[in-house]
Amino acid sequence: MASFKDYYEILGVDKDAKKEEIRRAFRKMAAKHHPDRNPGDASAEERFKEINEAYTALSDPEKRKIYDSYGRDERVPPEAWSGGSGPAGPGGPAAGQVWRNVGPEEFAGFSDFFQSLFGSGFGGVSGDVTMRGGDPFTDLRGGRTMRTATAAKPRRFEGELQIDLQSAFQGGEVPITVEGRRVTVTVPAGVRHGAKLRLRGQAPGGGDLLLKISLRSSGGLTLDGEDVRAIARVPDHVAALGGTVQVPSLEGPIELSIPAGSPSGRQLRLRGQGWPRKGGGRGDELVELRVTVPEHLDDKQTALYRKLRDHQPAARQEDEDAAA
Repeated sequence: MASFKDYYEILGVDKDAKKEEIRRAFRKMAAKHHPDRNPGDASAEERFKEINEAYTALSDPEKRKIYDSYGRDERVPPEAWSGGSGPAGPGGPAAGQVWRNVGPEEFAGFSDFFQSLFGSGFGGVSGDVTMRGGDPFTDLRGGRTMRTATAAKPRRFEGELQIDLQSAFQGGEVPITVEGRRVTVTVPAGVRHGAKLRLRGQAPGGGDLLLKISLRSSGGLTLDGEDVRAIARVPDHVAALGGTVQVPSLEGPIELSIPAGSPSGRQLRLRGQGWPRKGGGRGDELVELRVTVPEHLDDKQTALYRKLRDHQPAARQEDEDAAA
């Protein structure tokens, strides 16, 4: 098994920390180490990935139980997964819990330790579902209570279905669990943030389950209205001389042409690569360039950089002489 990672230590919380404590610690640390606040700092980016990985493991009740029970073991026994009698408990989670399926695109950014511990139990289109119910029907945001007109009618439950951008763009089937039952939700391709899907008769007690779609950033992409935004890390020589770099898109990685002399912060627009519009067509993808330099130089590279540095004053003097 890959080297053990102490997710509690990474987030700076105790092993008996409540879910809200873990969430607060994650938000604080993620804000501090977010790549946008630390441009050009590769260590901050790696730290941010590590923090995100720790939160993904500890914020999910099932994963946290598996991590606590088997994180230091060589393997996770099959009964540990949902539907068995291991840490997840017989029949899956109870109402009110959050279940998170990690899709293949998310695994790419996580460590071998995470993949070895959770990789065999999760897959397919990723989706989070937070279900609210019980007595009453609690509004997800305001906490207000809603009741049916007739008490004898089956209760309607509301929930939030979180889907990563690429999966929502492609659409497809998302498996969720309701009181131990596996239910498949068909998500339309290009579904919009805030859209609601009604699953008739699928809530506990035979009522309807109303799911509100929440699109989450993923794969290096964030949604901005009908546009998507991405960051391209461009080696300094490519920025100076021009060339291509690979950037994420809703349909997979693509090659982006970088014009010669592109400064850090320049924004390039990929028309028609954004989110589907209601009236047809698509928004754009906006790519911000971040010029990077090598972290470690060998002797040859050092010599070349010094030569470039020494050449610049001479070049400026030649320009001044020509102007005179």
